[in-house]
Amino acid sequence: MFFTVALEQRGAALLVDHVARLREAVAVTKAERPFEIQAWVVLPDHLHCVWTLPGGDGDFSTRWRLIKARFSRALPAGHLRRSHVARQERGIWQRRFWEHHIRDQSDMAAHVRYCWTDPVKHGLVDCPRQWPYSSIHRDLR
Repeated sequence: MFFTVALEQRGAALLVDHVARLREAVAVTKAERPFEIQAWVVLPDHLHCVWTLPGGDGDFSTRWRLIKARFSRALPAGHLRRSHVARQERGIWQRRFWEHHIRDQSDMAAHVRYCWTDPVKHGLVDCPRQWPYSSIHRDLR
């Protein structure tokens, strides 16, 4: 599965400013509800990743809920609307995320490449290896 998850406030830098807290939220969630990370990139206001879940387990929504909640609890609340208060949200994340079911190896390779190249597309670096918050450093040694 390929995911795009965004902050509510586009243009913020919260994810890279607090990347250690995000990594911790992912690690704790991954320990409780295993999944394999095929690729991951964290940009200032959104992230992309490719996961493989264990066979017979398609519950990526709970994993995202836990990651978002753990990260959010470690930070001050964002701007809260009534709907945030009613849902006990912190006003940090967009409510939804975008997912794409990987169809085959070619589709997997394309989405892994997308993760690696997105910082270049956004003008953050000139070359994918320059971006520090990417699985490219793990994958292309």
